[in-house]
Amino acid sequence: KLEGLKTIAVTTNGINLTRLLPRLKEAGLNAINISLDTLVPAKFEFIVRRKGTNLSSKATVLILAEVCLLYLQVNCVVMRGFNEDEVLDFVDFTKDLPLDVRFIEYMPFDGKHCCFEILLGQK
Repeated sequence: KLEGLKTIAVTTNGINLTRLLPRLKEAGLNAINISLDTLVPAKFEFIVRRKGTNLSSKATVLILAEVCLLYLQVNCVVMRGFNEDEVLDFVDFTKDLPLDVRFIEYMPFDGKHCCFEILLGQK
């Protein structure tokens, strides 16, 4: 309700989104970025470190795309040796959905040096 405020967005892995969505929409939410790095259930559970969540983000994406009430974007961090073989699967999964998918390059960080220093070999 702030003057000039046009977008209220949230970035989420989608685990609790369907439960929280009605309250978030009441608060003015109108854009969602879903982090979905894999379409493989076991890999998804590994990433979120929770059992039983194997399809929640994929299902959430489908539900939100079907309802199509909000701007929806899927962010996928592509990691060599983990999910780079799924890029075409993501394209196929999202090609007919009303959303944008962004493939983001994995940027290593060792806790001491900026990822740019690592990439430039300056650490």
